[in-house]
Amino acid sequence: MTQRLPPSLTPLDTALAMLLRGVDPVEPVELPLDEAADCISAGMPLLPAHPPRDIAAVDGWALCANDLVGASSYSPLPLAELPVWVEAGDAMPAGCDCVLDADGVGVSGPLAEVLVEGVPGQGVARAGSDIAGNTPVVTAGYPVGAAALLLASVAGRDELSVRRPRLRIVNVPGATATMQMIASLARTAGLDVSAHQAASRDTASIGEALDASACDLLLTIGGSGVGHADATVAALVRRGAQLDHGLALQPGRTAASGRLGKVPVVVLPGSPAQALAAWLALVLPLIDRLSARRPRRAVTLPLARKIASSVGIAEIALLAEEHKTWRSLAVGEWPLQAIAGADAWLLIPASHEGFAAGEPVDAYLMRE
Repeated sequence: MTQRLPPSLTPLDTALAMLLRGVDPVEPVELPLDEAADCISAGMPLLPAHPPRDIAAVDGWALCANDLVGASSYSPLPLAELPVWVEAGDAMPAGCDCVLDADGVGVSGPLAEVLVEGVPGQGVARAGSDIAGNTPVVTAGYPVGAAALLLASVAGRDELSVRRPRLRIVNVPGATATMQMIASLARTAGLDVSAHQAASRDTASIGEALDASACDLLLTIGGSGVGHADATVAALVRRGAQLDHGLALQPGRTAASGRLGKVPVVVLPGSPAQALAAWLALVLPLIDRLSARRPRRAVTLPLARKIASSVGIAEIALLAEEHKTWRSLAVGEWPLQAIAGADAWLLIPASHEGFAAGEPVDAYLMRE
């Protein structure tokens, strides 16, 4: 039986509210640093000060700056004994507060003389100068980025506490490029991604791949339309899913969302533009809820040109930043070139007719 869209499309706000209803954040897990990258922090123990004591920041001679006043190549300061040589990272010897370069001290056998003055702290990394004591790696609800991983590694931590929802992607043959795009976006969003391919486009083959027993979110890609070879929605319904098929969203009209058992499920169209629009409008808010992520930051800039929109359907505009303004690349229909060149996206509510030129709008970055 051929799939059909309902007589009236489901408003985006209604579909999103149903999708998010009853969804709680996943439990935190402890992950090695390399696996925790891009995941959402679940709250970290505070880091100790680093370095824990004054250390040499460079290789050289450890000395006390107050003892070197007046030293120069014209008036060398003789030393009663050879000073301590330190390598970068060594603890500073007691009574020493500066490190002179190798040529700052002349050595002849057991005799040594200082040829330059020193300044307290010269060549020294003070205790807590890299990481102040009681510093959080990442505040709970924010992504674990490269800087956070650096802090954790320097402080000697091997694992971080994060929330990483498990995503199962079921790809319907014919939508491989779209699947690769969505899987890449999902990994960047900090998800644990498991990708699977349905054996064929028929209802039975798709149904066999719809295992939601070990995931927090199920995505299907392709087969959401009303063509003779489209059967994803029918396969999900046969498995007992409760779905809203057909959204008042452009692009993304043939997407569907709902539940398979207790697991949220989103049916993404095979078209890259429609799949990406549904990902932005439906999947990202769901991921943020599952990850307990803090609200995403919007960037407010005036529009370079007017954006018109039809009342009754939510539309997403792709934007590029240009001379401190947002320039519209595409609205409703997205060429692949517009997707590749977009810096941000703007959701135009179904009740809105668009925005005037010069009007400030809040857009979300495509790549944070």
